[in-house]
Amino acid sequence: MKMTLDCDGFLLDIKIVGEGQDVVIIGSSDYYAKTFSTDLYTKLRLIFVDHRGFGASTRDFTNNDFELDKIVSDLEFVRRSLKLEKFVLVGHSGHGYMVLAYAQKYPDHVSKLVLMNLSPYGGPKNFEAANKYFQESVCPERKLLLSQNLVTLEAKVAAYPARAFIARMLVFGPMIWFKPDYDATWLWENVKIVPEMIDYVWGKIFAEIDIKNYVSHLSMPVLLVLGRYDYWNPPYLWESYRILFKDLTIRIFEQSGHSPQLEEQSEFNRELVNFIK
Repeated sequence: MKMTLDCDGFLLDIKIVGEGQDVVIIGSSDYYAKTFSTDLYTKLRLIFVDHRGFGASTRDFTNNDFELDKIVSDLEFVRRSLKLEKFVLVGHSGHGYMVLAYAQKYPDHVSKLVLMNLSPYGGPKNFEAANKYFQESVCPERKLLLSQNLVTLEAKVAAYPARAFIARMLVFGPMIWFKPDYDATWLWENVKIVPEMIDYVWGKIFAEIDIKNYVSHLSMPVLLVLGRYDYWNPPYLWESYRILFKDLTIRIFEQSGHSPQLEEQSEFNRELVNFIK
């Protein structure tokens, strides 16, 4: 089932597939619906939800429209619209900060929390750590591919400025995927992004987040999913943060980069279902 909700002038697409316990995945519904295996549809009811900044809008906007509390309020509006009482909430990469903020404000509606491939901190500090991790890796093929890709980045951004974020995600593929030459173009097809949202949310809000302020308030069980070959958000960054959680399960996927739900589907599905049920 697919539907669209008008939330404060932002048209949020929602895709609902499968049967079973409700699992809400926030981000681009077009993108994430492609990354989760259809094998889960017989075990879980997956609800893929856009947040503002993906898809269309019916009004003008400013940076203030993309504050984290607005995104959290949108998710609560979606919950009420879908009449969800309690659900598992999933956030991948930067979207993990969004679900942490929601779980802090509305803990009674989140039965369990799944954080996937995010860093405990964003901004320059994360970029420096990721680059160091990548440069210290012993895989010259990855480094060569990335250097070759980076030569093309400026031209790609200049050709399609509105899709600069997507161009960057594709160019940095050797840091993101277990297979360094993986072509993720198909995942981004039909994904509409508001560039101003990316610039403000990823460039400013995430750079200033202190994850300790959210984690210390969590009482529900949390599953932290990481990829051994994730050079974008290296798994080792969590070592000093795991003690902050009251109930934490960590799973590191040995043949995955930034997206174990796609790169190791069978193993990921088993871990997710076991954690939820």
